[in-house]
Amino acid sequence: MKNQILFRTKKFALDCWRFCFKVPKSREYNAYVNQLIRSSSSVGANYRASQRAKSTADFINKLKIVEEEADESVFWLEIFEEVIPEHKEEILKLKKEGSELLAIIVASINTAKRNQKK
Repeated sequence: MKNQILFRTKKFALDCWRFCFKVPKSREYNAYVNQLIRSSSSVGANYRASQRAKSTADFINKLKIVEEEADESVFWLEIFEEVIPEHKEEILKLKKEGSELLAIIVASINTAKRNQKK
């Protein structure tokens, strides 16, 4: 499972980048593009970092960052859904993957917290 999440978080970042490449170039769009690229790539980078955590508390803290960045990525995708509806199908796929990753990370955090109390 761990390797699958590493793969999915990296693919999510690349798929968001590929989507952003298609977004029209303008000052307004570029601001949103930069935010989505930053947050989506942070999901993968921070999940990868969580796999090298020094303790359970460190692991949980790193996953909390992943949670925030995944949620932020979904937010930017929701913005894009409204401002460029012609890409709705692709955006919906990205939102679905971002939401699934978010749910997996939240479940992992909850499991780690339960295990920490034992």
